[in-house]
Amino acid sequence: MDRFDAIVVGAGPAGCASALVMAKAGLKVLVFERGKYVGAKNMWGGAFFGPQINYLFPNFWEEAPVERLVTRHVISFLTGKGSVSVDFKSTDFGIPPYNGFILLRAKFDLWMAKQVEKAGAILATGLKVDDLLVEGEKVKGVKIGKEEFHSDVVILAEGANSLLTQKAGLRKEFSSEDIKQGVKEVIQLSRKTIEERFNLKGNEGVAMEFVGLCTRGLPGGGFLYTNKESLSLGVVAQLSDLIKNRVKTLDLLEEFKTHPEIGKLIEGGQTVEYSAHLIPVAGLGMIPRLYRDGLLVTGDAGALLLGTGLILEGANFAIASGMAAAETVKMAKEREDFSQRTLSHYQQILKESFVLQDLETFKKAPKFLKNARIYHLYPELIVEMAEKIFRNNGEPRKGTFRMVREVLKGRISIWQLFSDVMKARKAI
Repeated sequence: MDRFDAIVVGAGPAGCASALVMAKAGLKVLVFERGKYVGAKNMWGGAFFGPQINYLFPNFWEEAPVERLVTRHVISFLTGKGSVSVDFKSTDFGIPPYNGFILLRAKFDLWMAKQVEKAGAILATGLKVDDLLVEGEKVKGVKIGKEEFHSDVVILAEGANSLLTQKAGLRKEFSSEDIKQGVKEVIQLSRKTIEERFNLKGNEGVAMEFVGLCTRGLPGGGFLYTNKESLSLGVVAQLSDLIKNRVKTLDLLEEFKTHPEIGKLIEGGQTVEYSAHLIPVAGLGMIPRLYRDGLLVTGDAGALLLGTGLILEGANFAIASGMAAAETVKMAKEREDFSQRTLSHYQQILKESFVLQDLETFKKAPKFLKNARIYHLYPELIVEMAEKIFRNNGEPRKGTFRMVREVLKGRISIWQLFSDVMKARKAI
């Protein structure tokens, strides 16, 4: 049987990035994807930020299936009575090389996979890797059923439910405290309707995040992204809290869709796709060991994802880690040394990049974001305060700070509020 320089498990952003870089360098690469086709089992909210894709595919937006550019960000605090939103738009975000893109994984991952094949890698879909081939302490390939596939190195890009990483002894079983569960629907609407409702022109798009009622006050949030002719709408919630409160994310999503602020945006739409996903959100504390003899771990499999409350980014971390893994394999191939000593260079590349630096900067965010007041009390206080400021009942107005004290009275102390603000300052 043929021997490969590298076998990649998973054809998402991390897997495709690593396979492409290695194939372009002339390495013999085999990629396994368990979905019937690339993108079949992949899910994200819908937005990609940063220049990493452009490093792989210069000016990719000219030919790739990009839905829209992210030129506008909206963060909304929801209650049953109303909402308060921060709405940011930048004309600079509509200028190449652009800051963010709205993508549909089923289309975009398939396009990436075709580029990987053009570069010379072999892509095999509909095959689930069951185990690693190990000789002594060194990983030498993978097993699928009774078949064995040999290689100098294996790159795991299998997503958050990374069973092979666990089998390799690189991580313990995840706790529900470390994971959030996301569910998403793609809701079909005409392009004209979307552009009228969201005040968009041309390829402009909006990324919207929601905090509060959309998760019944549980840690997490909602999101909405505008595609060309559909909307990506979903919720994400802490798995441990879902279990504790016996709440299903699907029920949260259905309730979210009925909120007046959301209902008017999706009115007349038809759900054409549904997906669910586990998201590793515990930051630095849950990152496993990322290498051993003959093995590297990338993307969500390595918990390489950033969540700060204001942003949730994973695809750019996946691509950056995939590229770093590929560069490490190229170096190892030159030395003909795939020991963990050589492969540890992967960790160094990540330390010198935004990947581990950002995770270090925001290392306190995961703990801070478990504060229940963020998702229940504070949205209520913000909306109630806004209502008091803007309501005119014909009576003399009170000073703003007096109204603030009235809203806070009996619900949270000034010292508790100050403490939360100071923790937020250090965390995000």
